[in-house]
Amino acid sequence: MGYIMRTVEEKNTLLQDIIEESKQKGATDVDVFLYEGIALSTTTRWKKLESLERSEQAELGIRFFSGQKQALVSTTDFSKKSLSNLIARAADMSKAIPEDQYIGLTADSEIVTAYPELSIYDPAEPSEEELMERARVAEETALEVKGITNTEGGSAGWQKVSVAMAASNGFVGHYDRSSHSVSAVVVAGEGTQMERDYAYHTTNFVKDLMSPEKIGKEAAEKTLKRLNPRKISSTKAPIIFEPKLSNNILSYLASSINGAAIARGTSFLRESMGQRILPENISICDDPHLEKGQRSKPFDSEGRANQKRMFVENGVLQSWFLDNRSARQLGLSSTGHAARGVSSPPSPSPTNLYMQAGDVTPQNLIGSIKKGLLVTEVIGSGFNGVTGDYSQGASGFWIENGEILYPVNEVTIAGNMKDMFLNIVAANDLEFRYGFNAPTICIENMTIAGK
Repeated sequence: MGYIMRTVEEKNTLLQDIIEESKQKGATDVDVFLYEGIALSTTTRWKKLESLERSEQAELGIRFFSGQKQALVSTTDFSKKSLSNLIARAADMSKAIPEDQYIGLTADSEIVTAYPELSIYDPAEPSEEELMERARVAEETALEVKGITNTEGGSAGWQKVSVAMAASNGFVGHYDRSSHSVSAVVVAGEGTQMERDYAYHTTNFVKDLMSPEKIGKEAAEKTLKRLNPRKISSTKAPIIFEPKLSNNILSYLASSINGAAIARGTSFLRESMGQRILPENISICDDPHLEKGQRSKPFDSEGRANQKRMFVENGVLQSWFLDNRSARQLGLSSTGHAARGVSSPPSPSPTNLYMQAGDVTPQNLIGSIKKGLLVTEVIGSGFNGVTGDYSQGASGFWIENGEILYPVNEVTIAGNMKDMFLNIVAANDLEFRYGFNAPTICIENMTIAGK
């Protein structure tokens, strides 16, 4: 029999008991974070089962405050003796830690007392056989496409996560989240002329999951298009990013307006509040309550209410991502974007961040390019948040006179994010498939280093 998660009542009792004992052992304030998760995953290769894994996890973290000192401890042992020893250790640790004038719980008057029920949890739990069948069908569909010569496998997974929090300021909250996924990775070509690509889909609800057949077909088609790539000469030209990559550009923006980076002075946008950083027709929004959002949650990790917020409106930067600590450092108020793990303190983080769609179709965006590159894959991470400099290995397809001519690999694309942000053109194909979402985008005048 698998691990059974605690009921809401059991969680609340456990957390309140820890808070009470922590106060008895000298805590001026305390919060407790409980994470429980169950995951099931399977992979196939050449239509045969390669792996079947189930993991069950329960962890608890305590943030113990002694005035302006804080100690963090965590455990997977929930026995009364273990928890008592853990609290005692936290009390001892807090005596040796330097003071931090910016730490502290959310003010009692600012904690959320009622929060929305979000559409992020599917009670349906797939069987091992169902997952194996999804993985097998995704891979088999791809292998049936002419030209596919090898496979790295199909996979399918399911996860259920439960989060519960409580604090001495009176906050109590919990939520559940689920995810279902399917993917396939295949190879085309022979010898030194082989290419690989993949397709995947993740959703909260199994009814919204793309069919394994569609995933397999997409993986095969993408792989075949990459055959016989060419080298190109170094140049400066427009670059188009597909949605699965344009959301990376969005993530660089998010890290650059993170309140912790702003407070440290380590962001190239630290002096840009109230200034235009994107074209006038582009806005960036964060929505923690997005229906079926991959990163939706009903409250932040410091017990604050969270809500839909414009971070860039008509190209102008409106706000930083702030938790309590970074907000206090900057003399501002938290935006309700605290996130944390069991063994880490809260820090600012976006939820469902997205770039609003533009007016032009992706086809017309490509059609407007005289010479340029459609990027479909990037390699490595090459963003310097202090300077804004960007450089990554890439592959994709060369465009001339509005037509995609041939695949390209082994190039490096580069620029500075301040200029890149100001030269974005957004297409109208926004879909909410990831945690961060953006439509197809075009960025003018980027450096492409080739042969």
